[in-house]
Amino acid sequence: QVQVAESGGGLVQTGGSLKLSCKVSGLTPKFDDYAMGWFRQAPGKEREIVACINWSSSGKYYGDFVKGRFTVSRDDAQKTLYLQMNTLKAEDTAMYYCAVDRSVGYCSTIQWWGRGTLIAVSS
Repeated sequence: QVQVAESGGGLVQTGGSLKLSCKVSGLTPKFDDYAMGWFRQAPGKEREIVACINWSSSGKYYGDFVKGRFTVSRDDAQKTLYLQMNTLKAEDTAMYYCAVDRSVGYCSTIQWWGRGTLIAVSS
């Protein structure tokens, strides 16, 4: 059974930083056979992709709104996905979800989702 668990959310002031972590267990045959990413959903808005990283970390994709502020990474030995977020803005307030794709390369066919972690950015 695959389990996806985010952590690291919270309240932060505008311009501040946060680092999200996502521990994934139960993937077969192994953790680095899967692309993974972060999505977010703000109140009243649709879910959107924040970042995606492929199986080897050689390919990364970011939503247009990121504009160099966030960095996605993965530690295959720890079976953990990360999202370092800097220069946070009020509009970054949302529930952030960790996601595991069926493929090795993209985040277009998400197979497993975490429950989400809330980030609130105060101005």
